[in-house]
Amino acid sequence: MIHQLAAFILFATLGGLPVQSRPASNATAPLVDPTGNKADANAWTLGLAGGLLEGSFIKYASDIAKVLDDGDRLRVIPMVTYGAVGNVNDLLYLKGVEIAITQSDVLEYFKTELNTPNLDKRIQYIAPLFNAEVHVCAKPEFKTLQDLKGRKVAFNTRGSAANLSGQIVFRRLNVPVEPIFINNAVALEQMKTGDLAAVVHVVAKPNDIFAAIKGEPPCRFLPVEYSDAFSDFYIPTTLTSEDYPAMLPRGGSVATIAVPAVLAVFNWPKGGEHYRKVARFTENFFAKFEQLQKPPFQPKWKEINLAGTVPGWTRHQVAEDVLARIASADEAQLRSKFDSFVSSQKGANQDRAMSAAEREKLFRDFMQWQGR
Repeated sequence: MIHQLAAFILFATLGGLPVQSRPASNATAPLVDPTGNKADANAWTLGLAGGLLEGSFIKYASDIAKVLDDGDRLRVIPMVTYGAVGNVNDLLYLKGVEIAITQSDVLEYFKTELNTPNLDKRIQYIAPLFNAEVHVCAKPEFKTLQDLKGRKVAFNTRGSAANLSGQIVFRRLNVPVEPIFINNAVALEQMKTGDLAAVVHVVAKPNDIFAAIKGEPPCRFLPVEYSDAFSDFYIPTTLTSEDYPAMLPRGGSVATIAVPAVLAVFNWPKGGEHYRKVARFTENFFAKFEQLQKPPFQPKWKEINLAGTVPGWTRHQVAEDVLARIASADEAQLRSKFDSFVSSQKGANQDRAMSAAEREKLFRDFMQWQGR
């Protein structure tokens, strides 16, 4: 569905500014243009806040940068950052960051804990992304989350997804622990020799920090059971032996929850330079999304529904407009197929022509059936 308007979107007018044509590629052209200047280099360059190197965000940011790269028409620079919380803070205050990957539960934190004003108008979303699973990996002597009461638990570095979502899990389940804020790769090593009881990592599965473990693992996954306590932003899921063959027995699984990631954007004033950059990024992201769903890019791109909504968030207007055009084109295509079907049935069992109202009702029924 999304790709049906790809050709149209790529040649559409962006915010009143025509898309410039790009010269044909030249294998002998120099890598650096000696006639270029700072203004040219920055005209269509955006910063995309990703995350920590061992996390998921930076990998998806890198995928986006590769697919959307279009020379002097659009360049996306993926940034190594602190993660989910830090990325929203960067969107708000850090120069050069127009887009960020974060999590759906982050805005609630900024609203309720930090009392950030006018957040809905300042930070919006382009599309939901992948689900990030909550991994709680504890020493073998600990069997449940309750066993970790009063123990030292690592929640990655400050500003990370584990720092926010991980601590939310323990608070909502009333399991007080002593939080430690260090890099999780370092935490896994410290768990082998120190008194660190568990590591919390909130990333898309499978994640290298656990998938790369060989031999006897230093920890075991603990179940995080889904309940009403997580009904606002989270969904139930599992970690399986297919995800982590060294961590779980063949065919084994552990229940956990996941939080959806979000492609977020600062809501710049319409018509300005930053708005035009965001508009071009958004148009191209939707137009080229099908490329992201193919190898060698992250496999979870295939699970993403660009038209999905994010509770508590407002979709950016450019993204709304693109989705409306896609929906309109899809409906037009379906209506054409429907009309062909109705015409093919004439004479078979129709004693009279349908009225316009009857035809429209039948089409709406057909659309509902198609949706199911």
